[in-house]
Amino acid sequence: MKKALIITPIVLIFGIVIFFMVCNYTYSDGKRAGLLVKFSKKGFVLKTYEGDLNLGGVNPIPGNTIANNVWHFSVNDEAVAQALMNLEGKNVRLHYKEKLKVMPWQGETPYLVDKVEMFDK
Repeated sequence: MKKALIITPIVLIFGIVIFFMVCNYTYSDGKRAGLLVKFSKKGFVLKTYEGDLNLGGVNPIPGNTIANNVWHFSVNDEAVAQALMNLEGKNVRLHYKEKLKVMPWQGETPYLVDKVEMFDK
């Protein structure tokens, strides 16, 4: 009985630590560039910044319509969010980190943008 009272909290704490380590692990990072078509703050209880970046058209078969390649992302930083709101409709280059798992207050997508810069085509 005493062993169970000692082992159970240790296993529970160890599990919580492992879970948060997985949630904070950066699987990949990189840059994507395109036209910022949408950026908004949304959510019922936990408001998060979400956006869409049009990476350009893809035309697999000549003569057909062009399918847009839209990339969805989230933003945690208030300063980056404000910069993106001002750059809506412009060509931007975004630096992001892809997480294995995100918490609900971090955003809806695993792609968390942390830097933004505008560029001309």
